[in-house]
Amino acid sequence: MDEKERYDRGMVQRRKVLGDAWVDRANANKTAFNDEFQNFITRAAWGEVWTRPHFDERTRRILVIGTMLAIGQWDEFRMHVRAALVEGGFSADDIKEVILQQAIYCGVPAANHAFKEAAAVMAEIEKK
Repeated sequence: MDEKERYDRGMVQRRKVLGDAWVDRANANKTAFNDEFQNFITRAAWGEVWTRPHFDERTRRILVIGTMLAIGQWDEFRMHVRAALVEGGFSADDIKEVILQQAIYCGVPAANHAFKEAAAVMAEIEKK
């Protein structure tokens, strides 16, 4: 597969996971400064890793949410919680279970903050 095919495959997967509105907004915000990075993550993360056959999409979503909680990347955590709820068929209880699982391995303070962030995302979704 060449880089164009990997990019195209990645864009399909990125849209499937994050939703068209999110990806359209990211693309609209591309600049000369970040264009290569956006292209790279579309090819590498979405076109190479997210499309691998071993784990299903639900498992990958759980892994990403848990990892973002673990490393305290709250912008990415919120983005993936939102995507899981809106695009991925997750329920609030699904998100709660991921956070509870991570509380044991990442610590109560991280889980406490994750509950706060996830609740804010849920409130935003309910407003729409």
